[in-house]
Order: sequence, then structure tokens, then C-alpha cells
Amino acid sequence: MAFTLKVVLFDFGGVIAEEGFHEGLIAIGKKNSLDPERFFADVDRLIYETGYLVGTADEALFWNEVRRITRIAGSDQELREEILARFVFRPAMLACADRLRAARLKVGMLSDQTNWLEEIDRKTPLFRHFDIVFNSFRLHKSKRDPSVFRDVCSIMGVRPNEVLFVDDNNNHIKRAADEGLITIHFKTPEDFEKQLRAFI
Repeated sequence: MAFTLKVVLFDFGGVIAEEGFHEGLIAIGKKNSLDPERFFADVDRLIYETGYLVGTADEALFWNEVRRITRIAGSDQELREEILARFVFRPAMLACADRLRAARLKVGMLSDQTNWLEEIDRKTPLFRHFDIVFNSFRLHKSKRDPSVFRDVCSIMGVRPNEVLFVDDNNNHIKRAADEGLITIHFKTPEDFEKQLRAFI
């Protein structure tokens, strides 16, 4: 396949950082004596259905709905801290982003995140490693909608086959590939570096 790579787009949780959303919810489920994976699935559904993921509802509404459906205890602040504390940056991936930018590629982030992503950046500068950050909370559209990939390519002024998209979620990878993006399904930083060599 002939292409000229211009952009590398990274997911945040699970790629640039440890997957804090999943791990935090697993911890909350266990603390509340619930089946942790079922609790995660319920909350993952609710963050989308309430509109919090795409910025059409606020955090208070989201957590109120979580408490109503699952009967868990805890304040908004206590629950969110269980998640945010687990988004631990992966230095190797940030170094890779810096290296790709030094090689004159445009490097961005495409994340299904809420306003939490901006809070994380305020506490520990993250966005400085990227030329552009796309967040579902600000786009009002998530990676569950395939058209988001066309949207971000249009914003950046590139064709889909000029973009390498890296995500740990195989469903997002499939949707991106269907829209014409080049993809790497992230598993570990070491595996990613090996796969990256095929494109860089």
C-alpha cells in the first residue's frame, strides 16, 4: 500500500496512560461488593447514555445516574479520584510522541474522555507533547461514531490514509480502519514500537 504518513493519532487511556477508567471502576465495584466487570459495563454504558462522554451533560448528572442504577456509595469527588489516580502516564509513549514530532510528523491525541482530560493536563502537563488534542467531550462525538474519524481528518486537512491511529480498543480500531485510517492495535509499548517500524 502506497501512502505518505503525515499524522499519528494516539488514544489516551490505555495507550498514552494506563487505563484509569476501567481500573478505577473495577476498584469502585469491588469496594461496593459488586461484580466488577458488570459494574464497569454498566458505567461504561451510562457515561455514553447520559451524554457526559460527549459533553451534553455534566459530571454531577452522570454520577447521580450511576448511583441510582448501581446503588454504590461515594461522593462525586471520591468516585472520580478512584479513576483519575489510575491514569498513570507511560513515559515511553510520551517519549515516542516527542520523537515523532521531532521527525516532523504531526502528532495528536484522539480520546473518548470528559473534562477529566483537561484536569489531568492542568495537574501534570500532557498536551504539550501533542500538536492537537481531540476530546469527545469537546467534539460532542465519540469514537463509537465512525464519522468522528472523518471529522478529525478534515480538521487537520489530511486524507484518512495519511493518518496512523493507535488505540487499545479493537472496536475503535475497526471503525477507524473502515474509514480508511492506518491503524495499530495497541497492546504494550514494546509491541507498539515493533509495529511502528513498519510505518516510520
